[in-house]
This record gives sequence, structure tokens and C-alpha cells, in this order.
Amino acid sequence: MRSKDKTNVVAPRTRKRCGWCENDELYMAYHDEEWGVPMRDSRALFALLQLEGMQAGLSWLTILRKRAHMTKVFLKFSPTALAKKGPELLSVWMEDAGVIRNQAKLKSMISNAEAFIGYEKKEGRGAFAELLWSHVNHQPQQNSFKTLLNVPAETQASKAMSKSLKALGFRFVGPTICYAFMQSAGMVNDHIHGCFRRSQCRDLAKSGVKAPLANKVAAKS
Repeated sequence: MRSKDKTNVVAPRTRKRCGWCENDELYMAYHDEEWGVPMRDSRALFALLQLEGMQAGLSWLTILRKRAHMTKVFLKFSPTALAKKGPELLSVWMEDAGVIRNQAKLKSMISNAEAFIGYEKKEGRGAFAELLWSHVNHQPQQNSFKTLLNVPAETQASKAMSKSLKALGFRFVGPTICYAFMQSAGMVNDHIHGCFRRSQCRDLAKSGVKAPLANKVAAKS
């Protein structure tokens, strides 16, 4: 579940939304257009997972505000480019105020790229997406939470995902990070009762419509 951010407060809108996004225009746009829309592309999912890892200890709004710049600087989150060029760019990234300057997170992004490449080389193109979606039986889980207080921070599925990713060598993929990732990637529909996006995301899941490449991780960058 996303946390509220009290900066850049905007006037309330008539549409009812999940309460975590209602204080900021950027947050509301993300909620209305991206959060909970199913993503099926391996590269897009990899990119989103890196952003979720970057969030650890921070607000998602911080990540959204830096997303465009980070996508550009981090080579569009291309696993191949990150694995090849990441080590030599690490010192440059650490001097860039537009990114999350946490060395452990930056190094994990590089090693995660290597793990991604190794897994898809062994299992085939698209296998990473298949692995992630297997934790919800390849179908978006439609939850039914009445309030934000009912939404869990982690689940058995996110714990299982975390375990499988760590076994492949991924880092910054704990159960809480994995559950936030599952929410963002539309593997679970956690829009609460009354939110106008709840039924829309449910219908997207039924129709099989997929999110655009990178679910705008790249498109907004």
C-alpha cells in the first residue's frame, strides 16, 4: 500500500480514489492511469521492480518525481546495458542528485540485471514475467478491501515471490517490496471499495488488456 505524502496539496476532485494518492497531482495521475493495470512484459516488470527496490525507506512519490530522470540515467533499465555499463557508471550515479544515491541499491540494480539475463538465457525470453505471474496463478487477484487499513503490507504470495527472486540472486526484493510491486503491476487489484479504478482494473483483468510497455515507466521518462 502506498503511503500518503502531504506535500503539494491539491484541491479535492469529485472522483473517489484510494486515500493514499489524494494529496498530489502526480500521485493521482499515477493512481488513475497506472497503479493496478496488469503488466506482462518481462523488461517492463524488471524496470518496475528496480523502482520498487529504490523506494525502500522512502515514499513512492519521491520515486515518481525522480522516475523520468532515473529511467534516462539508468539506461532505460535495460538489463543488458545495466550489466555491461553499470559498474563503470556507479560513481557517476552517486554524484547525481536526480537519482536515489544509495550505493547498495545501485549495486543491487546491476546484480539484478545480471540475474535477469541469466534466468532468461536459461529459461527463455519472457520467462521472468512468467515466473512473477506464477505467484498469482497467472491471473490478477481481485481483492475486496473496504479501507486502506485492511490492505496488507505483505502476503504469502509476496513472500513466495521474494524467496524465488532471492534464489535467483536478486536483492532489494523483500516480501513488502514484492507486494507493493504486485499492486503496481496489477497482479493484485487493491483499489478499495468506492474507488472508481477498482472496477476498471477488474475489467482490464477480465479482458486481458495489458499495460503499455513498462506501464509508462519508460513512456513518462
